Amino acid sequence: MAEQRGDERGTGDARQAGPGAGERRGSARPEEARAWEDLVATARRTVADGLVVGTSGNVSVRVGDTVLVTPSGVPYDRLAPDDVTGVDLDGRQVLGTLVPTSELPMHLAVYRTTGALAVVHTHAVHATAVSTLVSELPLIHYMAAALGGPVRVAPYATYGTDELAENMLRALAGRSGCLLQNHGTVTHGGTLDQAYDRTAQLEWMCRLWLTASSVPGLTPGLLSREQLTEVEERLSGYGQRG
Repeated sequence: MAEQRGDERGTGDARQAGPGAGERRGSARPEEARAWEDLVATARRTVADGLVVGTSGNVSVRVGDTVLVTPSGVPYDRLAPDDVTGVDLDGRQVLGTLVPTSELPMHLAVYRTTGALAVVHTHAVHATAVSTLVSELPLIHYMAAALGGPVRVAPYATYGTDELAENMLRALAGRSGCLLQNHGTVTHGGTLDQAYDRTAQLEWMCRLWLTASSVPGLTPGLLSREQLTEVEERLSGYGQRG
């Protein structure tokens, strides 16, 4: 069992799924192969940017009814095109032979209940630290609006369990990101880039709050819900328009 959970423990390689595991015969479709390449690049980016250590955390992307996920316990720099790992929305493996991430219940819960096409889960240091201190990230910066509002902390549950997935969904209601108590972060988006950027933004806000809170004798000023609502309205028209 420890090998299957290597993505959370940060040790070992994933087991090979045995015969009858449900893998699809033949290679991945072209769109799945492209999505896998992007997924691997995103997973490697989480390591390069210090959001995970070793094989902790995981990444997934949805292509039609197939969810491509990082396999359990395999260092991201070792992942190759032939390592593509995919499941259907019920969790049955349809691509590859490597065991999917132990956090598969969280990823599938997001896809079943939202229109998300990508999910990023990390053990980012500052975000995880904040998850041990509060039940909601204080409104230290207006970019909380980019995640749908004040970022909630999902109550602790053992990794890889349905209980954790359920706690996460409640914290994600109306949001595109949340913290997992004593664990890390989860964000989702319409693309891998968007999900990753939301993770990076969440980690930055957590670092900002911890930094401001550490000044002796001073308490950081926070935004009001009304101020955040005004930002949400402005962000709805932000960016380039084609």
